[in-house]
Amino acid sequence: MTHLFEAFKLREISFANRIGIPPMCQYSAKDGMASDWHFVHYGSRAVGGAALMIMEASAIAPEGRISLGDLGIWDDRHIEPLSRIANFAKGQGCVPAIQLAHAGRKASVGLGWEPQRTLSKSEGGWSTLAPSAVSFGEGYVAPEELSDDGIKNVIAQFVAAAKRAHEAGFSSVEIHAAHGYLLHQFLSPLSNRRQDAYGGSFENRIRLVREVVDAVRKTWPERLPLLIRLSATDWMEGGWNIDETVELSKILKDSGVDLVDVSSAGLLPTAKIPAGPGFQTEFAARIRREAGIPTAAVGLITSAAQADHVIRSQQADMVLIGREILRNPYWPLAAAQALGQTSGWPPQYLRAAPQGALVRM
Repeated sequence: MTHLFEAFKLREISFANRIGIPPMCQYSAKDGMASDWHFVHYGSRAVGGAALMIMEASAIAPEGRISLGDLGIWDDRHIEPLSRIANFAKGQGCVPAIQLAHAGRKASVGLGWEPQRTLSKSEGGWSTLAPSAVSFGEGYVAPEELSDDGIKNVIAQFVAAAKRAHEAGFSSVEIHAAHGYLLHQFLSPLSNRRQDAYGGSFENRIRLVREVVDAVRKTWPERLPLLIRLSATDWMEGGWNIDETVELSKILKDSGVDLVDVSSAGLLPTAKIPAGPGFQTEFAARIRREAGIPTAAVGLITSAAQADHVIRSQQADMVLIGREILRNPYWPLAAAQALGQTSGWPPQYLRAAPQGALVRM
């Protein structure tokens, strides 16, 4: 029976275990540039024993940033500081990935710990873009509806960002189509009111996601895996739902997506989310089972036993540990000890390792 510390492979990339770190914004960049904070933050977690580390939402365009502090991957200047992080992670046996993102109507807001509302021009804010001119909610201005040319430009920006990610040395990219950001906005009828080829029917609402995936897959090396993050449900009546997510996942599998990172919500601030331990794993399990595609489960997975159960019960192929790895970058090493499994320790830390621990080579 597969367990948390069994190896895993996607295309030509091997993962030492089934533990990943999900993208978690640090809001600590200036002009999109990765800083010393990013190097230390991600470096510490790459040392901690996770097999996969997905760097935070990195904007494919300046107007696609959530905030002024977002990482960027819209300019070649961003490559060098990102490559420093990616190469360090590889040296620790951790597969580096980066999330490519466009915030759409949820762009131009304060940093993550600040009040969430649209910034004014005097505060450094900018005009936002979306499938329809429908505001995210109170305190957010109505976005500008993307034109056909604007949609083509977004696709081209995703492609250019993927090329920069490869040049920076990342072993995988994740397309962000969740949490109420631009691609998710196209998927949900609650935010997509278009009457053209990109709105209305399921086939039309998924069109942009399909086009982005197809375009990125063509430019992303065949030997490297392509991931996508989806919100399985909006948790809102009349919104995007798990049935649609399963159908989309089937299509994306045929388009060359290798793993679905399964989250939920984010489209509207009024959604009632029944959050609790592992509350999203049932979605990962259903997508894995019915779409026949590997999945990663995320969301209030906190203990080693709980994470191991997700893998052993075949609910997902990987677990992504977020808050716990913010609290303790070395959670994977502790989890291995708790489960009686072996995990390679960096030789610099071996004096603190449990008896019989392996040395990471």
